Amino acid sequence: MWNLRSRRCFSAIATAFAGGRERDGFRLIHFSVQGNHLHLVVEALDAECLSRGMQGLTIRIAKRLNRVMGRRGAVFADRYHEHVLRSPSEVARALAYVLGNFAVHARRRGDWSVGVEIDPYCSVSVEVQLGPGPPLISEPRTWLLCSGWRMAG
Repeated sequence: MWNLRSRRCFSAIATAFAGGRERDGFRLIHFSVQGNHLHLVVEALDAECLSRGMQGLTIRIAKRLNRVMGRRGAVFADRYHEHVLRSPSEVARALAYVLGNFAVHARRRGDWSVGVEIDPYCSVSVEVQLGPGPPLISEPRTWLLCSGWRMAG
């Protein structure tokens, strides 16, 4: 598997995000693309909407990545890990983790210079937000993701 943070792979993932960001009670709110995995914050009406939304999104991503890499077969080794966020502090911690995760990985590799700039492979990047083409994420609709997380400080 190639590095997902390469321009070619990220372009394929971004196209999949744009097409699957909002479907039948499922919304992609934030993401962070790492070298070999993704972190997502999503909203779903219920467990079935979450399951179908994630299945659709992973299929879209796999098809596009396989096309880029000239290969066939499974891209994701296992099922996604879900954690339901129930409080403002939990959402605030999850957002900080997802949106700051690239800096954590860089520090583990010994690169202490990362952390000041915005990760170009996450949903808050100016390049991602203002780039050409359709949006990659949806606006949140739940109180926790719209404003509730700000109560956590």
